[in-house]
Amino acid sequence: MTADHPTTRRTGRGLSSLLLAGGLVGLWASGALTYDRLRALEDPLFTPGCNISAVFSCGDVMSTWQGNLLGFPNMLLGIAGFGALAALGLALLLGAVFPRLLWRVVWGGLAAGFAFTVWLITQCLYVIGALCPWCTAVWAVMIPMFWYVTRHVAGPGSALRAVPHWLPPLAAYAVLGALVLLAFGTRLFQAFP
Repeated sequence: MTADHPTTRRTGRGLSSLLLAGGLVGLWASGALTYDRLRALEDPLFTPGCNISAVFSCGDVMSTWQGNLLGFPNMLLGIAGFGALAALGLALLLGAVFPRLLWRVVWGGLAAGFAFTVWLITQCLYVIGALCPWCTAVWAVMIPMFWYVTRHVAGPGSALRAVPHWLPPLAAYAVLGALVLLAFGTRLFQAFP
């Protein structure tokens, strides 16, 4: 099958690079959280390095039921998912062309991951009352990856192409920043010694 076949779509270097870079950032963050979680299980007195303050505390987040929603640590999902996205991005940069069906599967995985991320954001802001620095790195990469894969899957004739490509991620970051400020207020600025 060639890139011109009706069941395939060529991917630009921008999306390929985003998937590789976002996948690696997410993989790094998930790996760091997994390491800290294992250390905490070995030694109950272990304090993760990302416990910076009462607001920025990944230990507070990963020890909750929300941090283990499916019966195991959420970060294990991140290792698998972000590893796959990084591999996909690398393959695309090396010239691979994948069928539309695979893109729909990737979009479905990203949509589920994005929905899970939005749920975790609300839990951190309004239930747990703490921010995990590694989790915020995951939030930061999920936003553009979900948007640009959605745009890619929608295709060239889609109404999504009429929207400036940078606008939805920028708007999502602005909303997220406002929600963090509203949830933590001045405590956010007192978080660092």
